[in-house]
Amino acid sequence: MQQKISAGSYELNKFLHGGYETDIITTLYGPGASGKSNFCIILATSQAKKQNKTIFIDTEGGFSTERFKQIHRGEKEQIEKDLQNIFLLKPTSFQEQEKSFQQMLEHVKKESISLIIIDSIAMLYRLELGAAIESDNQEEIAKINRKLANQLRTLNEIARKQNIPVIITNQVYASFTRNTEDKQKERQVSMVGGDLLKYWSKCLIELKNYNGKRSIILQKHRSLPVKELAFEIINPGIRKRGLF
Repeated sequence: MQQKISAGSYELNKFLHGGYETDIITTLYGPGASGKSNFCIILATSQAKKQNKTIFIDTEGGFSTERFKQIHRGEKEQIEKDLQNIFLLKPTSFQEQEKSFQQMLEHVKKESISLIIIDSIAMLYRLELGAAIESDNQEEIAKINRKLANQLRTLNEIARKQNIPVIITNQVYASFTRNTEDKQKERQVSMVGGDLLKYWSKCLIELKNYNGKRSIILQKHRSLPVKELAFEIINPGIRKRGLF
C-alpha cells in the first residue's frame, strides 16, 4: 500500500483516497486563479501544524502569511511558531531557481524534511526560454531545457529515495486546432513544459476555473481513475461546491 500524507482538507483527502502519495512528483496544473497556490498553502499549513518541515519554493509570490493564518485558525503565538516549519525560498529568475534547488538539497541533507512544494516549476523557465526563442539561440534553448529536466530528475530522486512527497504547480497555455470536417477551431489546454512534466509526474491534477466555478480533475494516478470534484475556496481551505 502506498504511503500518503494528508492534503490538509477533508474533501481533498476523500477525493485522493487519503492524500498525496509520498514517493512521487504530483503536479497541480491550471490557469491563474484556479486554486493552485491555495492547495499548496493548505498542504504546507497542515504539515506545519504537525511540526513537520516543508521546503516551499515560491517563484510567483503566491505564498501568503495572511492566507496561512486563515487556514491555520490558531492562536497568534502558535501560528508564529508553526510558520517556522516552512523554509520559504523566493527566486525571481531561472538562475535563482537553480540556486534555490541547491539550498533545497542542503536542507534535505541537514534537516528532517517532510514535504517539498514548488509553486510554480515552470514560470521562470518559461520566461528564460522565451528570451532564448526570441533571439533564436538554439544552443541556449537546449541548455535551458536540460536545466529544467535536471531539476525534475533531482526532485524525482528525492521523492523516490527519501520518500519525501514533492508537489509542484504548473501553468497552462491554450492552443487551437482546426477540425478539418467542419472547419471549426477547437481549444486545447496544455501544460508548460509539455511531455517533460508529464513524464516525471506520476500524478497529474488539473484545476479549472470557469466563471468563478472551480473544479479539480484527477487526470493521472497510479491507482485511482479519472474523476472530478467541484469546489469552493473558503477561509479555512476548500469545501465541496454546493455544501453550506
